[in-house]
Amino acid sequence: MLNIPHSPIPRAEASTLLAFVLGIEPKELLTAVPPSPDQERRYQSLLVRRAAGEPLQYLTGKAYFRTVAVEVGPGVFIPRPETEVMTGWAVEWLGSSPGTVVELCVGSGAVSLAVATELPGLRQYAVEIDPVAFSWAERNLAQTQVLLRLGDMATSFPELDQQADLVIANPPYVPEDELGLVGKDVLEHEPALAVFSGPDGLDAVQTVIAVAARLLRPAGALCFEHAESNAAAAAELVRASGAFTQVQTHPDLTRRPRFTTAVRGPVL
Repeated sequence: MLNIPHSPIPRAEASTLLAFVLGIEPKELLTAVPPSPDQERRYQSLLVRRAAGEPLQYLTGKAYFRTVAVEVGPGVFIPRPETEVMTGWAVEWLGSSPGTVVELCVGSGAVSLAVATELPGLRQYAVEIDPVAFSWAERNLAQTQVLLRLGDMATSFPELDQQADLVIANPPYVPEDELGLVGKDVLEHEPALAVFSGPDGLDAVQTVIAVAARLLRPAGALCFEHAESNAAAAAELVRASGAFTQVQTHPDLTRRPRFTTAVRGPVL
């Protein structure tokens, strides 16, 4: 196995960067040949950049999410493991039945790509307001049948009103009042538009609920991620809309209340 020298970042991250420089998978480091002088220089440069706070996924250009990998870089939010749990709920809810799925705030496209990969045959739509993030989603969803649009989710897909079987979203939801709790890596490198959403973190959530009420057919499902500090408030906003039943809050991988689901009631 290659000797990975001491570095100021975790060993697992150092291994990932070394494998990236060598053009191999981390598990192949066991039998890899030592890096060339040029590769060693590239590796040391990446170590310095990572130690300075640049996200690992931006350095390698790749983020893993459930069963897929997506390309990422500056200007797009890096998909998190917590969102994998919500996506798993959506996949289980959809089952093997053909249906129509709309993703709001698509970002990198990781959620839509995972759903398309695990449940082929769905009719999928996605929207993103940020042109830079949209360009990453275009790249990641290019080989799928997902219909991707650049625009405001509030007015997206009017032709699908009362037709969607599932609306899913990982919107910006960190309260601006909690700025001090956000990691330096996120503040300095990831797009604020994808992270913060008003003083209480609920601005985008309220839009998601309103759009889902418009798009979903009766008995269709909504699932969206939110700050753990807003779990109760998010669920109350869903109930207060008067459009949904069966409102439930679900835990993430660390058992923190991370996403809420609901079922569209009758359209009056």
